Parts: sequence; structure tokens; C-alpha cells
Amino acid sequence: MDKKWTTANIPGQQRRVAVVTGANTGLGYETAKALAERGASVVLAVRDVEKGERAAARMTGDVTVQALDLTSLDSVHTASAALRSRFDRIDLLINNAGVMYTPKQTTRDGFEMQFGTNHLGHFALTGLLLDLMLPVPGSRVVTVSSVGHRIRAAIHFDDLQWERSYSRVAAYGQSKLANLMFTYELQRRLVTRGHTVAVAAHPGVSSTELARNSPAALRVPLTWLAPLITQTPAMGALPTLRAATDPAVLGGQYYGPGGRFEVMGHPRLVTSSPESYEVAVQQRLWAVSEDLTGVKFPVVRSEQNSSAAGSAIAM
Repeated sequence: MDKKWTTANIPGQQRRVAVVTGANTGLGYETAKALAERGASVVLAVRDVEKGERAAARMTGDVTVQALDLTSLDSVHTASAALRSRFDRIDLLINNAGVMYTPKQTTRDGFEMQFGTNHLGHFALTGLLLDLMLPVPGSRVVTVSSVGHRIRAAIHFDDLQWERSYSRVAAYGQSKLANLMFTYELQRRLVTRGHTVAVAAHPGVSSTELARNSPAALRVPLTWLAPLITQTPAMGALPTLRAATDPAVLGGQYYGPGGRFEVMGHPRLVTSSPESYEVAVQQRLWAVSEDLTGVKFPVVRSEQNSSAAGSAIAM
């Protein structure tokens, strides 16, 4: 099944509520579309509501739109409050939205754009919605990382916001490494609390709008090589969908394409970089993220949690 897992393997999602960030295009659109087709009530959490409405109109099933701008903590709080007023439970939170290789700029709260959007925005959103998930059997937080978490990637605690110097590639790598570290630390905190698990996924190399800010040195070769090294958004969404719906998935796991170098192929269980499993760095990043966002999670870490989660996380 690992080599051939497709949307046909998604179990029925009736009576499940799924919130998908960045779902008006690309990977998020394909993820939301597949979940809605399998019966889930899907919320497209998007920055551009008009584009979200057009995307929802192209989907079949129960699909609604929620305004969410991950570059603004005020917007994250507003969106979370709106979702809490509409739903008394959330089964799936899919942290999919992201930016890649942006020129140096900051979010509305002064965070470096890639770190602020890809990591801190989703960190805050998850913390604000998690108590709606903890009592729900089978609930999952799925956070989308990238093969880019291996490229020049480290958590630069001495300059998290890249104020002294800036590399768009390294900053992207930091944000995607942070996505994985967040997932692994969240899973440790979830082990003895409720029914929720945290899982990560990556799409390989998919032909989406995400790479539009790639440096010129990368854009030209990517244009020529695209037919050989990229897959469709529908294929790129499969690891996320498997992480979200496969009954065999365990908390702390990471799913990606099964082909060579995890660039293309049907989804399977993969491993992330050695750096991503550094527990002390995960803990420090968590503490810093709480301080920066002002969001405290309804789950706490303990040594017992760390031991219990180890087998699922340390692959």
C-alpha cells in the first residue's frame, strides 16, 4: 500500500470537521477538495476570502470559508474565535499555508516573513484551537514541512528574525525545520492528553505557486527540469492526506513521497533530518514561540510524556 496510497484509500470523513489553511490553491486546495469529497465538513482558512469562495465553489460537499491571515496575530485570534463560535469540535487541523523564498520583509507583528507565517502563525492557531480537538477521538494536527528543512537549516536563536543578515533560502529552511520541531514537541505534550496526535508531512517537489519567489539562479534550471522533478499538486497533497486520514498513522510520524530523494511518488513514512530530532532545541523553540506569540497551549511537557513519545518520534 505504501507505493500506491491514493485518495481512494481515504476512509469516509462524514461528521468530521477539517480546517485547512491556505486552501484556495495548490496543495491546500487539493487537500481540502479530497476531504470534502469523502464527506468532511471543510473550512478553507485563507487570507483572500474572495479567492476562497471561488475555490469552495469548485468543490463538492460541505465547504465554507474563514478569513485567516497568518502574517497577523490579530487575524489568527479573530479567526480562532470565529471557528470556536461555529464549531464545538475540530477533527483535523491541517497547517498547510506557507510562503517560500520571499525577499526580506516582516509580518504585521515584526517577524521575518517566512518564520512568522510558516511557523509562528500556525503555532498560534494550533494553540488557540487545540482544546476543541483534545476530546475528539481520532483528531489530528497535521503540519506541512518541506524537503527544504534540510537545506542550510538551523534555528538561529541569536537572530531568529534575520535582522543582521538575510538569506531567503536559509530563512525558509529555518521555518520548515521549525514546523517539524513543533510537531515532535507537540506530540510529546499530547501523549497523555486526550485523543489528539500531531503528524507532519511534506509534498516533495510540486508544481505550485509557492516557488514564485525562488532566486533567479534557481528559477531557470527549475523551469527546464520541472517536467522531470515535479509532480502535480494533487500528488503533492497525498502525504498530507495520508497523515490526516490513514488509520495506521501514529503521532510524531512524518510522511512524504516514496520516490527517490522523496521528490515524487505515492506517500510513505519518511524520516527528517537529524537536527529536527534535537529535543533540547525543540523545547527551546517552543518556549520562544510561546513568548513571541503570547499563546499558551493547554498541554504541558513532562518527562513521562517524553519517554512515551520517543518510539514514535525518534525513527
